[in-house]
Amino acid sequence: MKRTIFRSGWLVAALCLSAAVHSGAQKQAPPEGGPAKAFTVPAHETYTLPNGLKVTLVPYGMLPKVTVDIMIVAGSADEGKNHQGVADLTANLLKEGTEKLTASQLADETARMGSTLDVSSSYDRTNAQLDVLSDFGPEAVRLLADVVVHPRLPESELERLKNDKLRQIALDSAQPQTIALMRFRKVLYGDHPYSVVEPAEADVKKIAIQDVKAYVSSNFNPRRAHIYVAGKFDLAAVKNAIADSLGPWNSSGPARAADVPKPNPQRVLDVTDRPGAPQSTIMIGLPVASADSPDAIPLAVTNALLGGSFNSRITANIREQKGYTYSPFGVVSSRYRDSYWVEGADVTTKYTGDSLKEIVAEINRLAAEPPAPAELKGTQNYLSGLFVLRNSSRGALVAQLQNVDALGLGDDYLKTYVARVNAVSPGDVQKMTAEYLKPHSMTIVVVGDKAKISEQLPPFETGKL
Repeated sequence: MKRTIFRSGWLVAALCLSAAVHSGAQKQAPPEGGPAKAFTVPAHETYTLPNGLKVTLVPYGMLPKVTVDIMIVAGSADEGKNHQGVADLTANLLKEGTEKLTASQLADETARMGSTLDVSSSYDRTNAQLDVLSDFGPEAVRLLADVVVHPRLPESELERLKNDKLRQIALDSAQPQTIALMRFRKVLYGDHPYSVVEPAEADVKKIAIQDVKAYVSSNFNPRRAHIYVAGKFDLAAVKNAIADSLGPWNSSGPARAADVPKPNPQRVLDVTDRPGAPQSTIMIGLPVASADSPDAIPLAVTNALLGGSFNSRITANIREQKGYTYSPFGVVSSRYRDSYWVEGADVTTKYTGDSLKEIVAEINRLAAEPPAPAELKGTQNYLSGLFVLRNSSRGALVAQLQNVDALGLGDDYLKTYVARVNAVSPGDVQKMTAEYLKPHSMTIVVVGDKAKISEQLPPFETGKL
């Protein structure tokens, strides 16, 4: 399960930027970008089967390939407190065959179509996907339907998959970025399922095959399912395959009732000791407007300008100017009716306090004074171009459509996104910063060598800032 939010972003930043920093090369201004282009959503059809299952069909592209993805609106948030890890184990067990096919036969079938089966889970979703040659589109639909509706769930594979999961938990939990995220989420969400970054090892060890079957029985039903097909395909044949393979699915169970959290902005300084650490991992943030809010896009622009891009103010400050870190990065992390903003970085130990001070200073500066129009325009061009790139493949387009559906963003979201990004004014950015990014309400998490950083942290203790 991919529950971390930007660990890979830190790594990419470090790899891409370290050579330039060490060489002492002067930063050159990039060439002037052209005007932002709107993203044109391909014509597509969405309908609902009598059993409640939703269908979205998107003829797209010229390559003879098609992506088929079945999304189940269920994930770790539906596990229950005593069964942490069962959603991930279920996703892996779905790849171990169907009632008709063994794991080997299933792998052979997907290979024959020019693909491999990908099944993954997150907090609120489980996805089963194939990307196949166009001629196999209808077969891919039937095969994925068999995987989701008639899984084998072999008990013989459970212990192996549990051991794999336990090893992954051990590896992830040793990383300071994961430790920081665990602490940050715990402060924000308390006992809500969104607080869980890695399942407890004890819970994983006690999961039995009956728990997996109970999770599937409780959460996998057509009212929680949505199949997406994007690429070049025979429309009539795919529709028939969907009707034949998913139409008879009448598993009992209601549509999901989302457990929306109520995170409380808390002025907390949370420190985890990591003796001997040459760096401190810091996170500072708080809840903000959810993705379906009118403020979500202005907040995204604000984040990109402040800390969420390589040309952002915080990056320029603590990486380029002061050299405290290679890898600062800000993000608005969203789930259904829930979002938070966070800035994180791995900083040199002796600059832990100074890094936090500069992050807070940049927030306060943007709240007090709007950005120059040219600076804002550069950020808007960056977000607009990135958005178009993110929709330039079958799989990426499916992911965007799923995100729109899962977060309740509305049918016009994709086609109006670029225009809405470019409609944000300097005053809007200042307003978003002042209204949402209030340092005195932020949770601060630090993972580092307490003996070396304790004297740097008193200015950030509760009640200060």
